[in-house]
Amino acid sequence: MTNNPAAGISLAGKTALVTGASSGIGAASAVALGKAGAYVIVHYNSQETEAKEVLAQLRVAGADGEIVQADLSTRSGTDSLCAFASSREIDILVNNAGSLVQRTRVLDFTHELWEKVMMLNLTSAFFLSQAAVRGMAERKSGVIINMSSVAARFGGGLGALAYSSAKAAVSAMTKGLTKEFAPQGVRVNCISPGTIDTGYHRAFSTTEGLDGVRSATPIGRLGTSEEIADLVVFLASDRSTFIHGQVIEINGGFLMA
Repeated sequence: MTNNPAAGISLAGKTALVTGASSGIGAASAVALGKAGAYVIVHYNSQETEAKEVLAQLRVAGADGEIVQADLSTRSGTDSLCAFASSREIDILVNNAGSLVQRTRVLDFTHELWEKVMMLNLTSAFFLSQAAVRGMAERKSGVIINMSSVAARFGGGLGALAYSSAKAAVSAMTKGLTKEFAPQGVRVNCISPGTIDTGYHRAFSTTEGLDGVRSATPIGRLGTSEEIADLVVFLASDRSTFIHGQVIEINGGFLMA
C-alpha cells in the first residue's frame, strides 16, 4: 500500500500546460504529470536550460512534451502564451508561474512594480484560464489547477503585500471560475502551498525565517515540490471529480482552517 495519492493514476491522452515549470513546484508537477501519461508543455521565462532538463526528465520517464517561452510578467508575453494555448487542445492547465519579484515595503511601491507582481501572479493566470477554458467548455471536459499560497491567508511577511494580495485573488478567482464553468464540465481547484523547500524561498527568505517556520510547523519541516506535484496529479485525474472550487491548504499544519 502506498501513501502517494498519485499512484496508479493514468492521464494518457491528456495534454497539460504547466507554467513556471523550469524549476521548483512547476518542474516537479510537469514531471509527475508526464509520469502519469500526459503530454506536457513546459513553460519557462528565462531558464531555458532548466526547462530542457525537465523535458529530458520527462523523456527518460517515457513521457513526451515540449517547451515554450513567455514572460508572464508582461502583457505581450502573456498574450503570446494565451495565443499558444488557444491554438492547442489543453486538457489540464496548471497556473503555477509566480513570484514575489522583490520584497518591497508599502511606501516604496511604484505602479510599475505593483503591476508586474499582479501580471505575473494573477492577471496571466486569469487570461490563460480564459484561453484554455474555451475549448474545455466546448469539449465538456478539462481541469484548471491554480497555485495560491499560504501568504494569501495571513498576508505574508514584510514586503510581500502585493504577492499575498495577488495570491488571495487567485484563490477567489478559482471559486468564480468554478461557478461559471463547472456546469460545462470544467473542474477548477486551487492549491495553497505553505513553505516549500525550493529556490524561491532560498532567494526571498532568510535562514532564520525558515527556521522559524520549521519550529511553527507541527511536523517540524518544510514541504517538498514532489508533495505538491502529487496533489496536482490527483486533482488532474478522475479521482477528484467531486472536488470543485476548493482552495486546498498543504502546509504541514503550519496554518489550519
